[in-house]
Amino acid sequence: MEADKKTIKILCIEDEEETAKLLEEDLSERGYEVALAFNGQDGLKAILNNSPDLVLCDIGMPVMSGLEVLERLTAVSPRLMHVPFIFLTALSDRDSELKGRKLGADDYVTKPIDFDVLATIIEARLSRVARMDVWPKEVQLNPRETEVLTWSARGKTSDEIASILGLSKRTVDFHFDNARTKLNVSTRTQAVVKAMAGRLIDA
Repeated sequence: MEADKKTIKILCIEDEEETAKLLEEDLSERGYEVALAFNGQDGLKAILNNSPDLVLCDIGMPVMSGLEVLERLTAVSPRLMHVPFIFLTALSDRDSELKGRKLGADDYVTKPIDFDVLATIIEARLSRVARMDVWPKEVQLNPRETEVLTWSARGKTSDEIASILGLSKRTVDFHFDNARTKLNVSTRTQAVVKAMAGRLIDA
């Protein structure tokens, strides 16, 4: 049974006040209970004191970075290991993302934030999509579908994917449509997000 969103607490750790307020407004409108912290140190305290259901955390912050927050959280509070932890960051370098994932981050969303994509990721994490063993059994993406979703996750357009794979754009679009159907979503972006959340692809 799906949890009532009104009971779900999301903590946003974000030092840019405008971004923090936008997150609070959007997620509140979607029915979540939202708390804000404006630096990593306050954010870590809020996690330990309030046990949120999900954490959104910027990486580049004063006082304590997002990476440090996750590292310390993992070290001091194993009881919160089940809480989904999603990084928000303007950084685009691969090293930062890899470090975050190695520390146990569940997802990594770059700014400017696409709130529909973020909402899809949050819903997937709250429903434990990525941790369900049933994924590989119920969603059978073929190699081409996996390839087009992977390249899309890396920011490539249909034309670019067609060139990379030596296919026509029409064929690429055909594989996208099949993947959307299998993943039960309406857009390519949602298909990419859901495939990544379910560990069906790795960008």
